[in-house]
Amino acid sequence: MKQIAGIFLLCCIIFGRAAAVLGAQEAEEELSLHAQSAVLMDGDSGRVLYEKEGETVRPMASTTKIMTCILALEYGNMEDTVEASREAASQPEVHLGVRAGETYRMEDLLYALMLESYNDAAVMIAEQIGGDVKGFAALMNEKARSLGCLDTYFITPNGLDAKEEDETGRERVHSTTARDLARIMAYCVRESPKREEFLKITGTQNYYFTDLEETRSFSCYNHNALLSSMEGMLSGKTGFTGGAGYSYVGAAESEGRTYVIALLGCGWPPHKTYKWEDARELFAYGKENYALRQVLFERTFPRVLVTGGLYWEENTAGESAREEGRESQGRRIEIFGDIPGSEEGITLLLGEGEQVMRRLILPESVPAPVKEGQELGRVEYLLEGEEIFSYPLLAAENVDKMTLGTGLSYVWELFLLGEKI
Repeated sequence: MKQIAGIFLLCCIIFGRAAAVLGAQEAEEELSLHAQSAVLMDGDSGRVLYEKEGETVRPMASTTKIMTCILALEYGNMEDTVEASREAASQPEVHLGVRAGETYRMEDLLYALMLESYNDAAVMIAEQIGGDVKGFAALMNEKARSLGCLDTYFITPNGLDAKEEDETGRERVHSTTARDLARIMAYCVRESPKREEFLKITGTQNYYFTDLEETRSFSCYNHNALLSSMEGMLSGKTGFTGGAGYSYVGAAESEGRTYVIALLGCGWPPHKTYKWEDARELFAYGKENYALRQVLFERTFPRVLVTGGLYWEENTAGESAREEGRESQGRRIEIFGDIPGSEEGITLLLGEGEQVMRRLILPESVPAPVKEGQELGRVEYLLEGEEIFSYPLLAAENVDKMTLGTGLSYVWELFLLGEKI
């Protein structure tokens, strides 16, 4: 019977893996994308739901500016006065056309940056926050690393094609991956302490402002075409350079679900509309194939055997030693789960047929002493073999170690209390 059960389990594993591979192949066939690299991400968990060369490093053009914007919001003051330098005034189109010495309000520059993608606005912002472009690029790279975006390297705040030697002498290109770019956007719209401000700016259709001398006026129009044509659209940023081609990163909500997409190398002129076709297809794929489901947490756990402990208390209730949790080799104690957040469970975006597996990591026994609240094990929840959530299992009581000293001390306490040993 054990052999039959083993064979059955093996078949289930093989079938499950084959089904997963087949599902991935079907997804590849189902989505016919123009982009060289593409990612669809669950904006809440960071899980990649679909990718096409998602980890291939490529230039990302003006999608860079989502990082420029979020850093300015987190480190800057929106009422700051920003003066245009000669470097800012020399930036190529697309540009605001600032002149060296002109002054602008930081918040106005952020709208110019994200709606019209002005390259000179990006340099002005970078110089204000980082001291100069190089200092700001260091902040950008530091932020990318903190988000786990290890395949991203920033040189410019506006995304113009660039290369340089890093501190190790290695030649680096201004570049990212579709996975990293989606991760940065997910941070901007879901995790950043300035996410509301970011969403307000990138969700604005039209914006008007002047320089601080009020000698020049500017009108900005949002070039994220999906903002007005797709329900639930939260944010987005386009980009284009000769080296990067057309690129796009965006986020949308649907029935409580947050989807983030990233497209790199999505055609070259005259195929400017390819990115909108790919974006709609990716968002539609996510909405049709993934739904929110609740995964409930287990509330009861087996007792853990503690060996070599001091546990001589009387069984006054009359239960057997085993019912109380004592055995010849030790005593079993209660444990509990230190579940962060909701004790009910977690809500995940899952595809049809996807199952979350629970894995209990707990030793057969632990030696005394054991302190109440001491971590004795863990519970892990896995999806496709990857951990998505975990929490520790803690001891519910103290168990002192049995030594000559603790034994004599315990006997003496019983004697003083007048108890019969």
